Amino acid sequence: MNLEPDHILDATGLYCPEPVMLLHNRIRDIAVGETLQVLATDPSTERDIPKFCAFLGHELLHRDECEGQYRYLLRKQGAG
Repeated sequence: MNLEPDHILDATGLYCPEPVMLLHNRIRDIAVGETLQVLATDPSTERDIPKFCAFLGHELLHRDECEGQYRYLLRKQGAG
């Protein structure tokens, strides 16, 4: 899967709750339908980012982890 993100949020080195707080602010600033890649090193993002997407209705397109770096690709959805 090679999806080039429209935006990137680098939250490496930050710990809960900072990555999700930054994600919340950043996704507000992008257009509906655009994608945002989140880079993080905090393992709690494995729980927090999928919950964030489910709660707010954004689409989690992809997630992976390699050598302690977590990557997530989200697509912003419009308000119902």
